[in-house]
Amino acid sequence: MTVIVGVHGIGKYTYYVEAGRSAAGAAQAMRLKWDRYLHTALGGETGAYFSEIAYFSHHLHDGKDAPRSIAAMETSAQQVLVEWAKNLGMGEHITGALKTFTGWLLTRLDGRSAAFAQLFAPEVAAYLTDQVKREKCRQVVADTIRRNRPKVVIAHSLGSVVTYEALWADPGLRIDLLITLGSPLGMRNVVFERLLPAPINGRGERPPGVRRWVNIADKDDIAAIPPDLRGSFAGVDVEELVNLDWIDFHTAEKYLGCPALNPHLRPFLA
Repeated sequence: MTVIVGVHGIGKYTYYVEAGRSAAGAAQAMRLKWDRYLHTALGGETGAYFSEIAYFSHHLHDGKDAPRSIAAMETSAQQVLVEWAKNLGMGEHITGALKTFTGWLLTRLDGRSAAFAQLFAPEVAAYLTDQVKREKCRQVVADTIRRNRPKVVIAHSLGSVVTYEALWADPGLRIDLLITLGSPLGMRNVVFERLLPAPINGRGERPPGVRRWVNIADKDDIAAIPPDLRGSFAGVDVEELVNLDWIDFHTAEKYLGCPALNPHLRPFLA
């Protein structure tokens, strides 16, 4: 039954620490959780759905604790926060010092959104601005797909960006179905324009080794901006806008437990 590879999103460094700084241990702990989450979406059927989770979070960190303040964030992370806020419709016309604006921004967000932003900005910035870290993350995903030869890859959050680039970097990687969950792939001035390969005339494309692409996003997910990827990418076969939870809008648990996954996965689990 294990025909699926998973690719995680932001905020998963704690798995690495708790596993004694073992990437394999972190991947295994996450796989067990993702199997339980997907169990819910598939009507309570038990089983090992995921063969492996591609774990890359340790490559985005330098072994330091997460920054406790805006001032402690790298400038690149602060810039991601600014551009992300503009996608939310906040601060389009704000000018002035970067730290001043980002500090103001976090005071305007509710607690959960602010906590999300403080995870999202540094990890996205680390991936997009540090080419060594970027290549290491992509290689983890490519190696995991190559090793497991899955029919399906489910990529959540930042993992959808890493997966998209890894699949383009090696067109020999072939999968029947790519499912992106809560994806920021289309986020302007943060992710979209920085993708490799770069979009042409404002459009990206489905990776050549992917037979079918399904995108699922919560309408309130502040990472999936815009939630509709068809406006930015050719080759998205199915687009589903769901309503997971107005508070818990981005977690893998909510997305993997979403009934919208069922019809797409069922043919591969028969």
